[in-house]
Amino acid sequence: MEMTDFGRVGVLMGGVSSEREISLKSGKAVFAALKGAGVDAAAVDISSEDPRKVTELLESRRLDCAFIALHGRFGEDGGIQEILERMDIPFTASGVKASRLAMDKIGSLEIFSQGGLFVPKSWFIEKASYRHNPSFTEEAVLNSQLGFPQVVKPANHGSSIGLSLVERRQELPEAIRLAFRYDEHAIIQEYLAGRELTVGILDETALPVIEIVTKHKFFDFSAKYQTGMTQYIVPAALEAETALEVRRTALRAHKLLGCYGCSRVDIILSGEGVPYVLEINTVPGMTETSLLPKAAKITGMDFTQLCLKLLELAYAKAKI
Repeated sequence: MEMTDFGRVGVLMGGVSSEREISLKSGKAVFAALKGAGVDAAAVDISSEDPRKVTELLESRRLDCAFIALHGRFGEDGGIQEILERMDIPFTASGVKASRLAMDKIGSLEIFSQGGLFVPKSWFIEKASYRHNPSFTEEAVLNSQLGFPQVVKPANHGSSIGLSLVERRQELPEAIRLAFRYDEHAIIQEYLAGRELTVGILDETALPVIEIVTKHKFFDFSAKYQTGMTQYIVPAALEAETALEVRRTALRAHKLLGCYGCSRVDIILSGEGVPYVLEINTVPGMTETSLLPKAAKITGMDFTQLCLKLLELAYAKAKI
């Protein structure tokens, strides 16, 4: 496509979730890349999740296409996608249903398991039930045979916000309370020792595997965003057969949820070589140092080319 074929592209960024600042970084990087390529791009800061207000804002910008750089609630959960579909505006990445499924870690884990993929043993709890009887809930978790360490996190958040590694029984209550600051549901999982991997999916193709090596005990928020705390090995130093299996697993997860265009699948490779799917991100980080762009670069696609490819896929999806 020629640059003029894209029309006026709104780069939707910011949002109302706890990931707003991360989203602004993604949005600004995409906006700069599109403008530099000659695309008629507009930076659109989404500061409300009220459908009427958002619709009015988008109408005022007279957009032909939307590049979604919103992370977290109302960016990845199908909310903004539903508005764009109703307005008949093509947009990047997955549609409403797949976005909702991917954001729902409880539901997506069940789908992955039913689809034959390996997932961590998990226990799900509701905030209302915990408030009613916290000691009962904690006892149920302790009797769930998850063992220690455990990973506790909100069910519908990204960027490792609200995530805790629980190594001892007495740490569990505080970890649960932290998760409930961000969500009405929490997931408690067995801790899987192994190599932390992530696989970007672009246009129904699994990109090279990236290994994440952090100085922290696990890949938490500060490990992700604090300079120098994490090393990314691109591509991961894996045997060819293992790398192929990890990529197949990631693409299978992407397809099981009905994702489109791009996604990023997080995986733990156990010591026995088993790939466990942790979660899938339908709106991956989009700065030049983010993981999806890192993987795309290995294939010869620079950041600007990646942004343009996602726009092409947005228009292709609108024709389906």
